[in-house]
Amino acid sequence: MRWKGRRVSSNVEDRRGSSGAKVGGISIVGLVVAFVAWKFFGVDPQQAYQATQQITAAQSQTGTAPEQLSAEQKEASDFVGTILADTEDTWTPIFQQLGQSYVAPKLVLFNGRVQSACGTAESAMGPFYCPSDQKVYIDTQFFKEMRQQMGISGDKNQTELSRQDQAGDFAQAYVVAHEVGHHIQNLLGISSQVQHAQAQANRTQANQLSVRLELQADCFAGIWANRNQERTQFLEAGDVEEAMDAAQKIGDDYLQKRATGQVVPDSFTHGTSQQRMHWFETGLKSGDLNQCDTFNSRSI
Repeated sequence: MRWKGRRVSSNVEDRRGSSGAKVGGISIVGLVVAFVAWKFFGVDPQQAYQATQQITAAQSQTGTAPEQLSAEQKEASDFVGTILADTEDTWTPIFQQLGQSYVAPKLVLFNGRVQSACGTAESAMGPFYCPSDQKVYIDTQFFKEMRQQMGISGDKNQTELSRQDQAGDFAQAYVVAHEVGHHIQNLLGISSQVQHAQAQANRTQANQLSVRLELQADCFAGIWANRNQERTQFLEAGDVEEAMDAAQKIGDDYLQKRATGQVVPDSFTHGTSQQRMHWFETGLKSGDLNQCDTFNSRSI
């Protein structure tokens, strides 16, 4: 994937520092594969933070100025900043066509643990979007974990972020675009409608609504890839296959079977591998917001 040399967004907030390198004394590298994978595309903050509300704000890293960044860390920042800028340049004209102004999210880089308006979160949760402060939170160490522990388009000896020609970068960009997709849902009022419907539904129905929300964010990520390709010609051979491979490996059915040997459809919250691949591809091929209506689609 070609990403160097383009605009880097100014909406990146770097909170990285040394104090968050470990969570509860456990090295990030030692986190359980299935747990990291389960949270690959972020989690519903209302669910995720139930497990972390007991962590005090005093324990969390809330804004420590980053130490001297290594070359890898600087490249990580440039990478996510470039992808964020690409999403801004994609969604701004789309919102103009809708008669609205696009308000870009902030993207927070952190180490280990972070305080958001949704609560305190840890790296194990993976990248996530908090609608309360309209920020995307990413520990860039996660990208390394994604390759090393999950085996997604990467070599176990690779460093924090790929070089320009290294496999894995488009799958990582897909992560950012998916989380920005949740921001789009928030701006369009979709997220609040889903939360209202979930409050009146049983657990199985609420999970089904969550699946449709996540699949729509996948489709929005596909729209970003489509529009950005038209604008910058950034895709290289194998990039789409790389993203499809990532989508396949974070399907609920794939992860449940890998973790427990069993699949429980009623507990799905993000969609099957086939569904995730299908909806990303739908956005990628169409570039059309109207094609991403997972809520009124009879079959997802």
